[in-house]
Amino acid sequence: MNAIKKTQLFNASCVALVVTALAFATRGSFVEAWATEFNLTHTQVGWIVGTAFWGFTLAMVFGGPLVDIIGLGRIIAIAFFCHVAGIVLTIVATGFWTLFISTLFIGVANGSVEAACNPLITSMYTDEKTRRLNRFHAWFPTGIVIGGLVVYMFNNIGLSDWRYAMAIMLIPTFVYGYMFLNKQFPKTERVVSGFTYQDMLKSCVSPLFLFMAFCMILTAATELGTNQWIAALLSNVSDNPILLLVWISGIMALARQFGGTLIHNLKSTVILLTSSILAFIGLIMMGYTSGVMVFVSAGIFALGIAFFWPTMLGFVSENIPESGALGLAIMGGIGFLGGAIAQPALGAIFDAQTALAIPAGQTIEVLKSAIAGTQEAAQWAAAQLAGGANTLRYVAIVPAILIAFFTFLYFRQKKHV
Repeated sequence: MNAIKKTQLFNASCVALVVTALAFATRGSFVEAWATEFNLTHTQVGWIVGTAFWGFTLAMVFGGPLVDIIGLGRIIAIAFFCHVAGIVLTIVATGFWTLFISTLFIGVANGSVEAACNPLITSMYTDEKTRRLNRFHAWFPTGIVIGGLVVYMFNNIGLSDWRYAMAIMLIPTFVYGYMFLNKQFPKTERVVSGFTYQDMLKSCVSPLFLFMAFCMILTAATELGTNQWIAALLSNVSDNPILLLVWISGIMALARQFGGTLIHNLKSTVILLTSSILAFIGLIMMGYTSGVMVFVSAGIFALGIAFFWPTMLGFVSENIPESGALGLAIMGGIGFLGGAIAQPALGAIFDAQTALAIPAGQTIEVLKSAIAGTQEAAQWAAAQLAGGANTLRYVAIVPAILIAFFTFLYFRQKKHV
């Protein structure tokens, strides 16, 4: 392990995660642009955006078991190639299917980053897994902040074409590719600890693991599903809805970066339960508020979802260590599966709730094509406002379920201590 440069590998991992976040943030802000430019419904855009989650899941499911076989470095190389291919293909996209395929590439790239970097970090920092995972995953919301601000800046200087924002992603992609180049990687914790593949497979079908995997679907759907659609859902609540995503992500980044000590000293079950309660309150408030209060409610929601992902991974790694890289891969993969399921579902709910808010005697086609400043345009804005608010109220059902599940987990773990 003397030849392993932990700090350099950790920093390179953080840059790679920034790229995955940039893909998430920028594509979330392109929802309306794609719908307009390529004449797509929100449901179709939901399928496109959701493809990134399916690609992520595939990369995690297949990459996790391969980490010990082909090595962490080769998984990182796959991530780099797919990031470059996905970004370039998105820039030259011409419609639904080209966006679908390019998004799949980016999803595979993002999943490969997680498949390699999570076990890399837990292998290097065996005594502070959850703390280090939180610091690592702080760079996901940080990347979303960067991506959101880039989109906002480009829009304000006249570079409103979404292709410019996509092209910017190539810079950090080449940076992390260079940072990982010719680096020596450690063996995974499972290999060092002497757990066999049979031990790993057996632990991944244990009742506790399966329970956490199911909860991961719900926590990820709450976090990733909502954040991917927040700009579209609240486009008529704020003049700059992308700033809501920046606000949420900024709070998440600070919480993960500087809340590591708190996380290290509290039980994971307490954090997960508290997070669910805050996420539920935040979503309900966002569904009923406007103006400055939207940012207040979004801040509560951000504190709720901030620790979901890294704490779920940390809980599994600490309580089921024999699950190894495969366990982390399954958790990450199934988490993005939850995000994938949420994307078209949110799009469909948004479409349905918006349609219900259309005034009698009007049609979506007429209102959608209305000229700015007309009565029809105002009616369309009001319908979208109502549709977005109602969608957020529906999403609140998910953290409500998590409150019940994590309450059960808290008392179960307390009993077994």
